[in-house]
Amino acid sequence: MPARVHALLVVRPDGRTPADLHLERTLAALQAQTRPVDALTIALCGTDERLREVVTASAAEGVIAMPRGAGYADAVRAATHRLDGDAVWLLAQDTCPEPDALAGLVATLETAPSVAIAAPKLVRWNDPGRLVSLGVSVTRFGRTVRLGDGELDQGQHDATPDVLGADVRGLLVRADAWRALDGLDPALTGADEGLDLSIRARLAGFRIALSPSARVGVAGDGVAGVPASNDPIPRMRRWFAVRSAQLHRRLVYAPAAVVLLHWLSFLPLAAWRTLRDLLTKQPGRIGPEWAAAVVAMCRVPAVLRARGRIRRTRRTSWARLAGLRVSRAQLRQHLDAEDGGDDAHADDLGFFSGGGAWVVLAALVASVAAFPALLAWPVLGGGALAPLRATVGRLWADAAYGLRPLGWEVAGPADPFSAVIAVIGSLWPGEPSRALVILWVLALPLAALGAWFAATRVTAKPVLRATAAVAWTLAPAFLAALVDGRPTGVLVHLLLPWLLFTGAVARRSWSSAGVASLLAAAVLACAPSLAPALVGLWAGAIVLVIVFRRGQGVAHIVWLLVPALVIAAPLVWRQLRSGNPWSLLADPGVTWAGPQVAADVGGRALLAAGFPTPDPGGWGRFLGDAGATWWVPLLVAPVVLLALLAPFTVRRLAAVCLLAMAAAGLSTAFVVVGISVAADAGQPVALWPGPALSLAYAGMIGAAAVTLDLLSPVPAMRTAAASVVMLALAASAVPALTASSRGAAELTGGAVSTLPAYVAAEGRDSPGQGTIVITPLSGGDLETSVVWGDSATLGGQTTLLAARSEPTSSDLATAEVTAALVTGSSGDVVARLAEHGIGFVLLAQAPGGETDAARAVRLGAVTAIDQRDGLDGVGETDRGTLWRVSVPVAARAALEPDARVVARSAALLQLGVVGVALLLALPTRASRAVARRTTRIVGAHPEELR
Repeated sequence: MPARVHALLVVRPDGRTPADLHLERTLAALQAQTRPVDALTIALCGTDERLREVVTASAAEGVIAMPRGAGYADAVRAATHRLDGDAVWLLAQDTCPEPDALAGLVATLETAPSVAIAAPKLVRWNDPGRLVSLGVSVTRFGRTVRLGDGELDQGQHDATPDVLGADVRGLLVRADAWRALDGLDPALTGADEGLDLSIRARLAGFRIALSPSARVGVAGDGVAGVPASNDPIPRMRRWFAVRSAQLHRRLVYAPAAVVLLHWLSFLPLAAWRTLRDLLTKQPGRIGPEWAAAVVAMCRVPAVLRARGRIRRTRRTSWARLAGLRVSRAQLRQHLDAEDGGDDAHADDLGFFSGGGAWVVLAALVASVAAFPALLAWPVLGGGALAPLRATVGRLWADAAYGLRPLGWEVAGPADPFSAVIAVIGSLWPGEPSRALVILWVLALPLAALGAWFAATRVTAKPVLRATAAVAWTLAPAFLAALVDGRPTGVLVHLLLPWLLFTGAVARRSWSSAGVASLLAAAVLACAPSLAPALVGLWAGAIVLVIVFRRGQGVAHIVWLLVPALVIAAPLVWRQLRSGNPWSLLADPGVTWAGPQVAADVGGRALLAAGFPTPDPGGWGRFLGDAGATWWVPLLVAPVVLLALLAPFTVRRLAAVCLLAMAAAGLSTAFVVVGISVAADAGQPVALWPGPALSLAYAGMIGAAAVTLDLLSPVPAMRTAAASVVMLALAASAVPALTASSRGAAELTGGAVSTLPAYVAAEGRDSPGQGTIVITPLSGGDLETSVVWGDSATLGGQTTLLAARSEPTSSDLATAEVTAALVTGSSGDVVARLAEHGIGFVLLAQAPGGETDAARAVRLGAVTAIDQRDGLDGVGETDRGTLWRVSVPVAARAALEPDARVVARSAALLQLGVVGVALLLALPTRASRAVARRTTRIVGAHPEELR
């Protein structure tokens, strides 16, 4: 029987809560013990004056000063020389024993002479009904398993017959065993000290007994045991402590013959676990994993000392401990218990039962009725559309850093939009252009589907989800993009709902953050002009998480823009180095001066109503010259009015965030409509405001759904208001949905190539073959471009050319060659074309009909070119007059070696980040369990969840 119990109490102020508050409660608990402590020694780490006052006022027989960063093992080792008693009680500032805890531990320790360690039941500091630990064990591969962690204490583990070890906090150890085992191993750095001490005790022939009646509350300051996982920084400390302790124990416990193999495996194992951490949505563990591997490899002296301690005290075999390890089945059961929980907040998605499927089906029917000819078109044309490459390989080649498929000698990074087009084209490998046709056919139902799911973050009511889906599908900017052939506007409108659906809950899980980050990259690739608005919303989300969630999940939010930044970095660097930062806002794809509102008061008034074209909704053309269209913007008024009422509901924060999104989108539309960074046929083209209006419309629809959800206590009123919204928007969409059948749409069936069929056929086999295309303009000027391969394609467009602010060396060379060709000047211009890899000259047809000035220029050019030696006339084609270079044509110059190194480095970095995002996006059992336990509605008022 231990006649005297000596308590060793370590105090170190590194928790969130001031250490003196925990210490005062712990000292009071020691004074209240029914079996008093015979002696108390306090090890004080650091020079905190308040702690020193509390320690001085205590009944401690001695106080030992330790450095601020001293570990728990070092502190108790320094106090061991003062040990005066038959048992040592290991305590810390945040271990608060209940009054009969010591009595229970003493009674357990005296049950048999072989019992050397008595372990208490650890419970939460402010929630005694929740277990922290009642015994610790390991798996076959050394993973620590804390038994009972997080469970409600219902006595379910009190009858556990035997355990391998226990948490160090609150352990009562016989003094002779403590000295024989040489105390705690200081190399464990805050984790597994108790487990290691228990294992060494068992190897020495002692037993470890649980004392369920002895309850000790712990706060998890990290002084003893691993830090609590409430905040990001302590959580990283926890992961580092746990992993470094596991690796250290592996070297200490391993047979001598395999210690070196274990040591050599640490870095490869860290690489493998990095991949696993990404798959399990725990990227925060990657840094601690590598740090633990390096630290464990550098602790060779500590490993040798620990192995020496075991060798000196070992009295039994390791096989005797095998039965106390956690089996695979037990570990699976333990993990299932961790993943389980209260499903009170889970709600049924109700896509089929709630009418979502019917809305999508109705949108599909409307799409087929609105665009019946699409089903017969292999390629889309008109507006800002162009064919795609004929093969998937060339699609991805256009998306890579290298020689651009347009321009005289343009090399550099591709627009991120090219990667989006490559993804779309890869969905139909046989005919990539048809994938875009299918996307157009499915655009309306896909918009409805995305909006319906996004609405599940706002409301649980089926009628409101359906209303949001209909409103988003009939958005004026979306219909204008469909009718006018603007692929970037269509893609942004289809992607935004999914970005909102995943981004709204990115704080909750890495899966949502991973998906949202990829969607954000795609949205910014399609509409770079949205970057300022999305960055502002991203920064606001970070602030909200820090303020309202104490930073929980802030790393998830930070990650959202990382893939977009890395993917765009080469292009951003190139444009900044060339002194052309405004080009970063340029619309990717084909530059087209289509119908667009002016940057004046009237134009911005239409933008405020959501219409990006001067003819709102197409009603002017639909009604004819005599029809007035002033009333058309009023059809959007119900959505706007309902959105403005949202802040007056109980869900104010969600409403304000949605209206901030709407304001960001509308402000962006107002600004970009006055910015021109590209030109079409010699005329400046302003940025397309459609994507910004889609962002604004998303915020408006979400805020209107909040209002309908909370301000309409009578279901009939809610249904009536929703019906008004849907009918008004349906009325505004009539001209757009009938434009194709009336012949009023810019959208047409396109050709498989923008070049003559003869050139396209040779270009498919020779992608390095160039064609110089000279186009007479209506004012008598000439526009010249160089196309490589079989066609100018949608994914091959580059803002390096379209948005340049000053002539480049490539422009000057093109101008010189063009002037020499069309004026008949002296010089062997044909040889220059052949040396550069250009095999054809095309004098294209003037766009929009030929004026007298354009005809005069064309005829003069034909005469001059016909007189050139080395050019054979092919004749008139559907694309213009064609000549072939008859002299031997050299291959296109390859990328410079330095540029190839840059290209490979950029590709590896981009692929790596995208790969990480994809791994994060994959769902896991844990992420699905969290989703089931959490309501889908973001920012829901507590009364709504009852």
